[in-house]
Amino acid sequence: MGKHSRYGIVLDAGSSGTRIHIYEWDDPAHARKKAKSYELDHLPKIKSKKKWIKKIRPGISTLADTPEQVGEYLDPLFKHALEYIPSHAIKDTPIFLLATAGLRLVDERKRNILLDKVCTWTRRNTDFLLADCSQQIQMISGETEGLYGWMATNYLLGGFDRPDKHDHGKGHHTYGFLDMGGASAQLAFAPNSTETEKHADDLMLLRLRNIGGGDLEYKVFVTTWLGFGVNEARKEYLHRLIDASSAPGVEELPDPCLPKGLLATIEGKEIEDEKELATAKRPYLHGTGRFDECLRQVYPLLGKDSPCHDAPCLLKGVHVPGIDFSVNHFVGVSEYWHTTHDIFQMGLDKKAYDLETYQKAVTDFCTLEWDSIEGSVEGKKWGDKVDEEKAIGTCFKASWLINVLHEGIGVPRIGIEASAKTGKGFMDGAFQPVDKIDDVEVSWTLGKILLYAASQVPPVAPASSSLTPLPIGFGSNIPNRPQEIPADFQYANPLQIYPIINSTNPTYPDASYNSTTGEWSQSSSSLHPVNHPFKTMFIFLLIASLLTYLLLGREKRKRLIRRSKDLVQTFRGTRSRKWIPMLSLPTHNSPRGNYERVNSQQSPYVSSPVFELDLEEGDESEWSDDSTKRGGVASPVGGQGWRNEEGRLGVLGSLSASAGGSAVSLNALGKTRSRERHGRSRNGSPTRQ
Repeated sequence: MGKHSRYGIVLDAGSSGTRIHIYEWDDPAHARKKAKSYELDHLPKIKSKKKWIKKIRPGISTLADTPEQVGEYLDPLFKHALEYIPSHAIKDTPIFLLATAGLRLVDERKRNILLDKVCTWTRRNTDFLLADCSQQIQMISGETEGLYGWMATNYLLGGFDRPDKHDHGKGHHTYGFLDMGGASAQLAFAPNSTETEKHADDLMLLRLRNIGGGDLEYKVFVTTWLGFGVNEARKEYLHRLIDASSAPGVEELPDPCLPKGLLATIEGKEIEDEKELATAKRPYLHGTGRFDECLRQVYPLLGKDSPCHDAPCLLKGVHVPGIDFSVNHFVGVSEYWHTTHDIFQMGLDKKAYDLETYQKAVTDFCTLEWDSIEGSVEGKKWGDKVDEEKAIGTCFKASWLINVLHEGIGVPRIGIEASAKTGKGFMDGAFQPVDKIDDVEVSWTLGKILLYAASQVPPVAPASSSLTPLPIGFGSNIPNRPQEIPADFQYANPLQIYPIINSTNPTYPDASYNSTTGEWSQSSSSLHPVNHPFKTMFIFLLIASLLTYLLLGREKRKRLIRRSKDLVQTFRGTRSRKWIPMLSLPTHNSPRGNYERVNSQQSPYVSSPVFELDLEEGDESEWSDDSTKRGGVASPVGGQGWRNEEGRLGVLGSLSASAGGSAVSLNALGKTRSRERHGRSRNGSPTRQ
């Protein structure tokens, strides 16, 4: 934690709990200064530690009916963050709470109220950087979650920084990503060149930036299946099992996906006393331990018979470009890891996932008597992480995973139908479950913070002055239009500030670069948004003008309309009068008074008449402020005014002007008031001294 460190926080609000992840990276300027030449092509180096991670249960979705409790729920996580983030860095540390599948199942209205409460509480009770709640406190789609996971995986494996060491053939150097939680499952991969061209409209464009300021672009296919997480799949399985097996008077339901001899409730809890069965009067499960039958009964849950409207399709009729497993090698996390390793320890002595070995181990486990398994759990045979609940669910989870992988996605059956192929990179085969890479947990949250850190790096100035730096983030791929930003583009940085590096000296616009410290100094006025909000500003001014007009009152509105017409006639050259009264529209901090006309004999340097403001004693505007009164003379802000083509002041111009060393003396204007507002003109006019 050095003086050049930057920090970021991501809260993964999942279906079973919320986990906080703290990340650290080097300030982009400092990282660029100390980088070796080849390291300029690398992405920012993100660091994390096991002790920086903390999880609380249950999931935040359980607060849907009691959103006022979000403070009590989140407080332990924020206190945890304060233990590790230096106090001086807190105000610059962005915080993201991103909810996933658990919250997707909550009613939209309740979900929005809950997220609003999170935003309000966080802003009131913490000093973390929370610039835009709509982007930083939100429910993310399954596709976004999958893309973040794909980024994290390839970042940790080196597919981004060292493509030469991960050549899978055909110029392919990235890894596919598979994730399965309790409620949903995601798939993300970069198709081969043929499929990329064929399905360009189905891909997402991802743009990152290395510490040298160069952009990295990838075209990735991402899809998600809500309801395909292990818990939701189990619910659907039991629903079908009950419909198929239950009949009047039948309460015992044989379940091939439970260990042999186990009696359990529909909720998956062991029934230890058979006397409960007589009094419960409800269906219960009786494990038969037939794993081959379990595989067959789980298969229909894949929805392979669903209509496919855009071929090719995988699960439940969802379109997916063709997967070339000779170059698309997949990494599986979350349940892909836990279901293959918590009990079966697959992959500890083998580099490639082996279906034959794994399926045999699962079959041997599931055919054991439940009493034997229960004794092994109590004896900690599989460690502290495996309890009775996990052991009870293992057979179904294994069956679901095998079906999804091989029947659904089509991963080659290594050891049964195909042999592992030795390749260049992390793995030998087409699929490998992982938990950590180089002792760093693989989590989609790392992908989110990587994208943010990359957005902090100043881009190299475009080759052409007509081009602007492209923003960091992701959105729909637009074929053949590389400079166009898609309408659904999600910016990595809520503030969208982009400094620029030129080829010789890295600088921010309107900023200075200190070559000794390697840091930029920049004032708030030099922060440039990628997309200038002209439309937003125009709408704001339009609304403000309308509200001001409505507040004037009927008589003032009539006077304003009448004088506006006169002004228009003047500019058209159809002046019906020699003088046109200046608009007397009261504005914020402007005094209210009587305007009098001045004779036309004036300096040739002033193209339009100047008017004296007759401010009667005690006649103050309800909009006025003592600090802004100017001795009864109305003056545009900053002394600026409209100018005609010759550059001279126009009718709404400044009340003072100078040329050739002479000036109009406003104080020389007579103080004689007009007896009638906008009545007779004066006999004299101010002259240049």
